[in-house]
Amino acid sequence: MSATQSEFDLVVIGGGSAGYAAARTAADAGLRTAVVEGGRDVGGLCILRGCMPTKALLYAAEVLHLARQSGTWGVRAGIVDFDWNAVLARKNRMIADFADYRVKQLNDGRFTFIRDHARFADPHTLELAAGGRLTAKQFVIATGSVVAEPPLPALTEAGYLTSDDALRLPRPPRSLIVLGGGPVAVELAQFLARFGTEVTLVQRSAHILRDFDDDAAAALEGALRREGMRVFTGTQLLDAGRCAAGKFVEFAHAGQTVRVEAEDILLALGRSPNTAGLALERAGVQTEGRRIVTDAAQRTSAPHIFAAGDCCGPYEIVHIAIQQGETTVHNALHPDAPRQMDYRLLTAVVFTEPQVAVVGLTDKAARARGLPFLAASYPFNDHGKSLIMEALDGFVKLLCDPVTGEILGGACAGPLGGELIHEVVVAMQARLTVAAFAATPHYHPTLAEIWTYPAEELAGQTPSAPARG
Repeated sequence: MSATQSEFDLVVIGGGSAGYAAARTAADAGLRTAVVEGGRDVGGLCILRGCMPTKALLYAAEVLHLARQSGTWGVRAGIVDFDWNAVLARKNRMIADFADYRVKQLNDGRFTFIRDHARFADPHTLELAAGGRLTAKQFVIATGSVVAEPPLPALTEAGYLTSDDALRLPRPPRSLIVLGGGPVAVELAQFLARFGTEVTLVQRSAHILRDFDDDAAAALEGALRREGMRVFTGTQLLDAGRCAAGKFVEFAHAGQTVRVEAEDILLALGRSPNTAGLALERAGVQTEGRRIVTDAAQRTSAPHIFAAGDCCGPYEIVHIAIQQGETTVHNALHPDAPRQMDYRLLTAVVFTEPQVAVVGLTDKAARARGLPFLAASYPFNDHGKSLIMEALDGFVKLLCDPVTGEILGGACAGPLGGELIHEVVVAMQARLTVAAFAATPHYHPTLAEIWTYPAEELAGQTPSAPARG
């Protein structure tokens, strides 16, 4: 692109999942559209450093773990070992294929794709780092997120790995301190532990996975400890540094100061919106810290500028980012009939073993909002198919309205939880009652039929319960 000023109907800043969804939607609607992507690689967090590479590695760890446990089912696997370079090479091949496909999509001619950094010069103009300007009637900011800064200056001095670094380690570290207890932290911790790393996980809140209910977090904590991981919760970081073993971390725990030493430290304390350098103040876009403030229609404080994905939140989930990207363009085109994001079916999955998944309301969220509900759960250690699989950790749980019986939420901590939760997603989309869900035929023996047990229990407690005979 020449260093001149070009005019568009819509310019999208960022070519990840949210940005591509916005650009595709805009181009399909006939808008003159441009996408500006300044990252070193193209594809966005999910493809390059998030969902896809981590799940490729986690699945390899699961296969290794099952092979080592094969005697449970009377199978003699012999000595089970692994080739770390081959594990990474398979992941890299897969990610390259995904990224190449996204690059082809961005370059297929439906819109102008510009590889450059951009910042606002004024509310309707972008300056490109390589020279030139873009003007547009409307904008969508979808610049994603970056690894958050460490909460302790001593961590910077000691040095640490980020979640990005963990995906390209030349070998599994002999020992590792994982700081954080969110999805990224627990997934990477279990992955490396299963490849032989001695892992200590340190979490500030009372449980790992603090946004989930405590019972789900406890099920995973128990499994991680049983596999040999040390898990400290309810901590406060005090210090970090270098030592003979490599690195150390000191933290307060249960009224004492605990010092843990390891070869390295993995900082997995979340990500921050990637908005530095955009000069948002020139465009009149309000932020809270680095996060762009949007309304339910994804509109910023500047009426012609929208935002989608991790740069605005409130959830860092790919399918939400895609929905937000599509919503921005609809609302840019139809300001008199705007769509609003609806998070009633908000779904989250943690791909550990056991997997932890939730949709809709949790106990914790319902209580915080003062909403009445009924809840019932059923354990996997009393379920036929999970007994066959020797997958005995965890449970499923349903929440419903105590008057109507409508399903308000569901949780699964157990085998294939990320798959099983979609039964509840579909039921909630259709606004089914627990009675209707319980009456839905389920094949035996399957993991999925476990949902019928809490559904039947709740159906018997609500006025919507059908007559049985």
